[in-house]
Amino acid sequence: MTELCGRWGHSFEEDHDGIRVYRPAGYDFPRARGRDGIEFRPDGSYVDWAVGRGDANEAREGSWVSGAGNERLELTTAAGEHRVVRVVRVEKGRLELEVGDAP
Repeated sequence: MTELCGRWGHSFEEDHDGIRVYRPAGYDFPRARGRDGIEFRPDGSYVDWAVGRGDANEAREGSWVSGAGNERLELTTAAGEHRVVRVVRVEKGRLELEVGDAP
């Protein structure tokens, strides 16, 4: 899942049908008051980039493993919280995740 690795910004303007859409860091997003994101690293670590004070991003680290034909991602936060997301689409320039809770 090498195309999954990298930092992604949440393109909430494009969300649809319970699917969260992400674009690569550096994408020319429309102006917004804070924009969360997620970063997947090849070593199995990830960072939830949450909007914090002053609309600055706060890093929340954890780990990820893929399962079920690389369609499922099991995420575990540093605090030990678990959640599963489904990769709907991943390609250069676009990532779509179906999530129960926002990453």
